[in-house]
Formats: sequence, structure tokens, C-alpha cells
Amino acid sequence: MGPEILIPISLFLMIFGIVYLIYSTRNRERLALIEKGVDASIFLKGHGKGVPLWKVFIVNLAFLLIGSGIGIFVALLITTYTSLADSAVYPSVIFIMAGVGLLAGFNKAKDLDKE
Repeated sequence: MGPEILIPISLFLMIFGIVYLIYSTRNRERLALIEKGVDASIFLKGHGKGVPLWKVFIVNLAFLLIGSGIGIFVALLITTYTSLADSAVYPSVIFIMAGVGLLAGFNKAKDLDKE
């Protein structure tokens, strides 16, 4: 068993540990509130209001892909009409435009939540 196998195993263990910690902490908090006599309806507060999570995810994914596509196109134009190196232009422009796309998606999702 080589050291290469330790990377996916440690990644899985890390993700499992984070998820376990989140759920066990949430459970302890809820049990403490119930022991104090707080009404259990506070756990349901917030459900059913706002925009569904899948719509926000789709909007952000769409803007990310649009931004990445525009980034590839802009990088192609830059490398075609200038003497800049491809290896520097493509990743930088793609990441910049993907970030701009995510920012636009965040603002659009925020506007969806206001409706």
C-alpha cells in the first residue's frame, strides 16, 4: 500500500469528520434548548420561506458557466491580437471572468430572495 492511497482515504475521513461534527453539534444544541423548555417549533422556523436552494444553485451555476465561457473567448481574443503568453492569459482571464460571473449570480440570487 503506497502513499498515494492515503490521499483519498484522508480526504474521505476529513469530509466525514466535518459532517459528523456539524450534525452532532446541531443535535446537542437542540437537546439543550429542549431541556430548557423552549418550544420545538423554532427548529421549523425559516422553512418554506424564500427561494428554494436548487434555484439559487442553478442561477449561480449558470452565471459561473457564462463567465467562464466569456473568459475563454476574451483570452482567445487577447492571445490572438497581442504577444502575451497563452500560459498566463488563459487561466487569469478565465478565473477573473468566472469570479465576475459568480458575483453577478450572487446579486441575482439576492434579488430573487427579495421577491
